[in-house]
Amino acid sequence: MTTRATSDCVLAIDLGTSGPKVAVVSVEAEVLGWRTERTALHLSEGGGAEQDPEDWWRAICAASRAVLEATGLSGGRSADGKARIVAVSVTAQWAGTVAVDGEGKALRPAITWMDSRGARYMDAHCGGALRVEGYGVSKLVRWIRRTGGAPSLVGKEPTAHLLWLRHNEPEVFAAAAHFLEPKDWINRRLTGRATATTDSICLHWITDNRDIGAIAYDDALVEQLGVPRAKLPELVAATEVIAELTAGAAEDLGLAPLVTGGAAVQVMGGTPDVHSAAVGSGAVGDGELHLYFGTSSWLSGHTRAKKIDLFHNIASLPSALPGRYLIGDSQETAGACFEHLRDHLLFPDDGLSGPPPEDFFERAEALASAAPAGSRGLIYTPWLYGERCPTPDHTIRAGFHNLSLASTRGELLRSVYEGVAFNTRWLLQYVEKFVGRPAPSIRFIGGGASSALWSQILADVLDRPIEQVAQPRACNARGAALLASLGLGYLKVEDIPARVRVARRYEPRADAREVYDANFAAFLDIYAKNKAIHRRLNGARPGSS
Repeated sequence: MTTRATSDCVLAIDLGTSGPKVAVVSVEAEVLGWRTERTALHLSEGGGAEQDPEDWWRAICAASRAVLEATGLSGGRSADGKARIVAVSVTAQWAGTVAVDGEGKALRPAITWMDSRGARYMDAHCGGALRVEGYGVSKLVRWIRRTGGAPSLVGKEPTAHLLWLRHNEPEVFAAAAHFLEPKDWINRRLTGRATATTDSICLHWITDNRDIGAIAYDDALVEQLGVPRAKLPELVAATEVIAELTAGAAEDLGLAPLVTGGAAVQVMGGTPDVHSAAVGSGAVGDGELHLYFGTSSWLSGHTRAKKIDLFHNIASLPSALPGRYLIGDSQETAGACFEHLRDHLLFPDDGLSGPPPEDFFERAEALASAAPAGSRGLIYTPWLYGERCPTPDHTIRAGFHNLSLASTRGELLRSVYEGVAFNTRWLLQYVEKFVGRPAPSIRFIGGGASSALWSQILADVLDRPIEQVAQPRACNARGAALLASLGLGYLKVEDIPARVRVARRYEPRADAREVYDANFAAFLDIYAKNKAIHRRLNGARPGSS
């Protein structure tokens, strides 16, 4: 749905793994419209996962021009002059690395959050003579005290990306003027200024986060990583105006008349997608939880406590909201499980079957809805690309378990919904311990939250009420716009909950609890009894990740 803008608005850019969503959002957080574009993901042997930043920019500009036209804001201002774009705010996939030259041009493809090629260097980087869970004790103590966490040994964070570049592409490492997160690369393109926000930089594990109001690079941690300080961007706040939009970027986005007419468009610091989703969910109170299902998933919320659960890869990291931390965790594949099922098993482009129907997800949900709760014991494990939380394991893999000749396609499909929910329940028990209390309810956002079936399955599996947020696909963009509104003085943090509407609340059903409890116990057993087999199959085999 698209409506015409009638007030000051934010152009919110949300870059996901599958492509950008660009939205026009009023400063009161009303999503007036959005457009999406696709971008390619390039996987390679050894765990490589890269994207072309120029492809990002092409897609962002195409989506921006389309949504500005649809909302009556071509050029950045409505025809009657009553509505205008006042700011651009960016949110994007987190834990990526773009090496750029002095002009901001990418020297090579961006290394994404899915890339695990640097895992081989993490043992030496994190280890020591005396170890705890694979970490050298002295290094671990330093990381935890100063950053609130530690680099993941799985090797899918910027720490590992930078180590991989230094060892495998030393000429790129040496030539780079800056190493930027995807969000910060976009801001570099918008403003000409190389910055990072105190939240986007934290997965480099080189900032001192002990004082949430004075986060800065830690010289000892920077030296340990081995990246010259000059190659690291300047730190700013997510709600800070970093610069005015340049004329060239305005032209590309379709905002040139507004800029050239003398009305400057402010570019905000912005935030990674995890942080914008937390704000866009409306669950901004301390300890309130939200669940995001997109390509990947996470279960998170804000807190004022600096904590870490090293054993389950959970930490409180700097958030986009001033003075607050965000519970950091991630599960590798949620919506990606259905995309894989559609594109590689049901409708692959290999001559054996035709293209998928345009309404594939609607048909899949209808078929899965007709299958019984528990899928008659058929269990799907969603570890298509390893896992991060609550157990960091890059060699574990997905599968259908207890499949029989009697299993139906509806049960196969339903088991995928349920398997992702079981994985979420596995994480929930540790997140609630981290928070210190059970969640009274959980906000549900992201593309997966468009599914009524998934919402009900989650309520049943988690035994928690699920609040399906209205326009759940727009939560990241809404969050980015809300941060701009905070930074520009249109709203305060306490105003946010009233600006985010819940479309429907799903209550747990007692009649489904027994079968889901039994299947969840089996789900945990499947992991425990198969992890060694997957480690043998994928730990050292060429092409494994």
